[in-house]
Amino acid sequence: MMGLRHCRKLILAFGAGLLLAGCQIIPQVEAPTSPPPPTSQPNTGNRTDAATPPPIPRPNTPAPLPQDGQGRHRIALLVPTSGVNERVGQSIANATTMALLDTNASNLRITTYDTSNDPAGAARRALAEGNELILGPLLGSNVEEVVGLARAAGIPLISFSNDVSVSAPDVYLMGLTPSQSVHRTVAFARTQGARNYAALVPEGEYGRQAEFALISALREIGGTLVATERYTRNEGAAASAARRLRARGGFDTVLIADSPRLAISAAAELRTENSLMPRLLGTELWSGEADIPAAGVMQGALFSAVSDARYRNFSDSYRSRFGNAPYRIATLGYDSVLLALRVAGNNTWRPGTPFPTSELTARGGFLGLDGAFRFEADGTAQRALEVREVRDGQVVVVSPAPDNF
Repeated sequence: MMGLRHCRKLILAFGAGLLLAGCQIIPQVEAPTSPPPPTSQPNTGNRTDAATPPPIPRPNTPAPLPQDGQGRHRIALLVPTSGVNERVGQSIANATTMALLDTNASNLRITTYDTSNDPAGAARRALAEGNELILGPLLGSNVEEVVGLARAAGIPLISFSNDVSVSAPDVYLMGLTPSQSVHRTVAFARTQGARNYAALVPEGEYGRQAEFALISALREIGGTLVATERYTRNEGAAASAARRLRARGGFDTVLIADSPRLAISAAAELRTENSLMPRLLGTELWSGEADIPAAGVMQGALFSAVSDARYRNFSDSYRSRFGNAPYRIATLGYDSVLLALRVAGNNTWRPGTPFPTSELTARGGFLGLDGAFRFEADGTAQRALEVREVRDGQVVVVSPAPDNF
């Protein structure tokens, strides 16, 4: 099996012309300045099935992919290409096309199936057409609708979700889970002197995962959780919870597991009468959000996310091909193709044979646009994350993501 060193060379080669949370459990937020995450809200758009869309023609664009033929692996891409999440799904589909063209991959055939109205129907068609692997679906709720069909056919899923409740030995999640972001940040804060922690977490699955991750991290690396306040998701409730936390006291560090707007609102209530502020910790929800560094109250705040080093060039190339900016989650589509290519390059997977899921849990992992990652036995992806700090109106990397595991 190819190692990370070889994969790194492939990424550099693939990216020379260029240069992976899904909202399944992320709290609903107001319209952001960057493209919003997908929503789990159902829609009534008509179901369609389409081939992976080609890029907008441009000079020096590689020749179109050949039609279905011998010697190619058949892969289904299950994403919404209509309805409320249409733009998110199309962005992922476009990214898979980019990966195929950038790598000159002639041994894969990827067909897109629209999950917006009938995820189970999309899965049935994909299975009936002989696909050996399913990339997607996007939402955790969609995974629940299709996994039984895929499992009965012996076809694994590599989903773009981050909802750990749907992971399984044959359901692999590409999405970054909040627990990983929290653990990485807490571990770094511990090296900076953090001792006594408090938590502000919204009610719901996202808050539950963040709180559990904080407790687990402190058990592993040391530190004390002295107080936790939970709240319903609105600005007034978050600020009120922060005031209750401030009154309890006894902490030097506070995790705020919420969107930038609510985090900033809560942070403003944590300042003591002596104008002292605890060290603030956030989650991957803060990544790429301009409001975080712009708010003076967030000075010194820490959070973790996948590196954006390769994303910037990917975004530029995507924009030049498709005429608009990609959604941040589109890198998961690109990286899923690189993963499939790597497995296809091994003698363990030949066209027409079952996909070897044992290759996915190799301890060396994989390398993609979002950095190093590997799958655990439970189907979740462990990702190499960097730690960022808000410093004088900017966000700086204070602990780079490791290159490997």
